[in-house]
Amino acid sequence: MVFSSLLFVFFFLPLCMLVYISVDGLKKKNYVLILFSLLFYMWTTPKYLILLIGMTAWNYLFARIIDNHFDSWIAKPALIIDCGGSLLLLGYFKYTGFFCGITNHMFGVPKVIPEIVLPIGISFYTFQLISYVVDVYWGDVRATKRFSTLLLYSSMFTQCIAGPIVRYKDVAREIYRRKTSTKEVAEGVNRFAVGLAKKTILANTCAQLVDKLMPESTLSETAVAALWLGALFYMFQIYFDFSAYSDMAIGMGLMMGFHFKENFDYPYISGSVSEFWRRWHISLGTFFRDYVYIPLGGSRCSLPRIIWNLFVVWALTGLWHGASWNFVCWGLYYFIFLMIERIFFQGKLEQRGGIGIHIYTLIVIYFGWILFKWTDASMLMTVGKGMLGLNQNALWSFETGTILLNHIFFILLCILAVTPVFKIIHTKLGQMMGKKELLGPIYQGFEIIYPAGLVILSMMALVGNSYNPFMYFQF
Repeated sequence: MVFSSLLFVFFFLPLCMLVYISVDGLKKKNYVLILFSLLFYMWTTPKYLILLIGMTAWNYLFARIIDNHFDSWIAKPALIIDCGGSLLLLGYFKYTGFFCGITNHMFGVPKVIPEIVLPIGISFYTFQLISYVVDVYWGDVRATKRFSTLLLYSSMFTQCIAGPIVRYKDVAREIYRRKTSTKEVAEGVNRFAVGLAKKTILANTCAQLVDKLMPESTLSETAVAALWLGALFYMFQIYFDFSAYSDMAIGMGLMMGFHFKENFDYPYISGSVSEFWRRWHISLGTFFRDYVYIPLGGSRCSLPRIIWNLFVVWALTGLWHGASWNFVCWGLYYFIFLMIERIFFQGKLEQRGGIGIHIYTLIVIYFGWILFKWTDASMLMTVGKGMLGLNQNALWSFETGTILLNHIFFILLCILAVTPVFKIIHTKLGQMMGKKELLGPIYQGFEIIYPAGLVILSMMALVGNSYNPFMYFQF
């Protein structure tokens, strides 16, 4: 089940909210969320529900041990065993096939590479649970005595399977005591509606155009212009897809009194690659910063050590996204540009401003997504050669021109949608109309109508559309 499905929007979420509102007391409300979260998770992969509950129990146990022996020698070994066990399970499901493929290529063993299905969301809830135990070890939070509390944290359907990566210390207080205001519920509904529209109208349309412009079956024959245009649509698609899920997660959190931090902050308006990574998938970036980069020494060491620390972080960032060499190369690709900016510009490139620097950033991001998309090295090579016209492919095609002309206004909409233009207009409009006695009620009515309109448009886009998965589910 995905957020952008008719089943979720018209049945699962309304039923959950109805039951949630009807019960009294936070304890009962939390049990309602646990019940619906477990039901949501097991909808497509029921057998992996045991894994989710088991990993939660594992981290619950060791967090209690660390908390009870905080000033003892027992705490550090307990932390190592806990994190090691969690990462071992993640590694088994996510990277066994990858590393067996390497040993098979080098040594011929094993003869048969195992095909292990990746449990949905395991990368996200593993990182959440690790952050919880580490924070207990650091003394930032106390270990919860209630297993149900940690299970709610790890399994909450709003963000369990595709993020954002929520820190326990950021939501612990709200698990035990939170209030839901009418204003925040309205804000949550609006945010969910925007995310739903972003996914169903923008991301799904971009995905269909990518498939048309970059067909895998005839990739070597695809026109140069089609490959360049297809890569542009993929650049739009991956942002709309990823950020839409976070929008919906944040919106549903607000409906229930939880305040999740922003995960995407208009990354395509960045003035440097460094700024891009401060705006893109913020929860993942801060996780690696706080739990890998800083413990390694961060920036408070010699330049060679800083370079090594960043190399480790970006190699892991790439590998986290998938068990494939292209993801590792993608992580190291960004490592190179971040090092260039750090060494030659002291991390202040965006402060210089200018259209040239912004174009440089977008070019780096554009080619980074090409590397990210193609897990098959031969296909990646074919695309790279094709974009330079080295596949003896045509420069232009009639189909490419038709797609471009038919979607020119859609491209303009995408360009505007990756900037805060609509958000600024909405804020200014609210400020202006809110001060007018006659216009105030009109604006309030608009605030009610427009999310409903977005939902209706989204449902119209979903009907008969077979393409609707979230890309981040594969990670």
